[in-house]
Amino acid sequence: MTIGQGHGIAGRYAGLPDPYGAEKTAQIVILPVPFDLTTTYGKGSDKGPDALIQASRNMELYDIETHSEVYLKGIFTAPPIQEKTSERMLDATYERVKKYLNAEKFVITLGGEHSISYAPIKAHAEKFPNLTVLQFDAHADLQPAYEGNPWSHASAMARVKELEHVSKIVSIGIRSMSQEEVPFLDLPNTFFAHQLDREGKWIDLLLHTLSDPVYITFDLDAFDSSLMPSTGTPEPGGLDWNLTMHVLKRVFREKKVVGCDVVELAPREHDHAPDYLAAKLIYKLLSYQYQE
Repeated sequence: MTIGQGHGIAGRYAGLPDPYGAEKTAQIVILPVPFDLTTTYGKGSDKGPDALIQASRNMELYDIETHSEVYLKGIFTAPPIQEKTSERMLDATYERVKKYLNAEKFVITLGGEHSISYAPIKAHAEKFPNLTVLQFDAHADLQPAYEGNPWSHASAMARVKELEHVSKIVSIGIRSMSQEEVPFLDLPNTFFAHQLDREGKWIDLLLHTLSDPVYITFDLDAFDSSLMPSTGTPEPGGLDWNLTMHVLKRVFREKKVVGCDVVELAPREHDHAPDYLAAKLIYKLLSYQYQE
């Protein structure tokens, strides 16, 4: 399969040129963190940000649902965080996100494996105390330390639970976890995949469970593996696109969302549809954030 280069500038989300991408004028920052050290099944999430950005250069920039062109708010694609160890990656990511938040930017951080999320969540929780973290995920990620590593992707939410200014984690789409994680699970705040009937009555309960402000961490394996096979740990029985967009639209409309991350895209050479899905997901998040 031959894939075209897309429009605009290589390495920039949606290929956006100046002035829309200038850091000082843009309202939105996309921060790539191509880190993949602790994944234990399928490797390659370090290639996710590049694949997503490349795919985004082929998007139409008018969003039909919201009748908007959110790119006009200004989207700056920041230089990627390039570090070899978990500790250095998290420190560098935290400092960069903190810098952008202090400049009043809306930040979307791109993984990389899910362990990267700790850093932007920490930065957001310090700026927006009593933060609710809304986790879209197939996995609980509550291992105290997986294979002896407390910074494993399987321990991402265990570390987030320890953050002083995070009030709670609300999880949606969970359908795989170990017995060891059960004691750490907040059952009232967990919406398992098998409980999400298509009538959507649970969505009102989800919105009631969330308290402002809200940060969204979106592991792409929350989607069903038939829709999103390009992850390190794909799981059947996940979310579909339309239901997910319906939930996200309501969250953005009814709550104060202050930041997001999208993680765990592990691109495959001969299937570029998941890369495009991830790019489109980010554009939908932004379109909902700035909808009139």
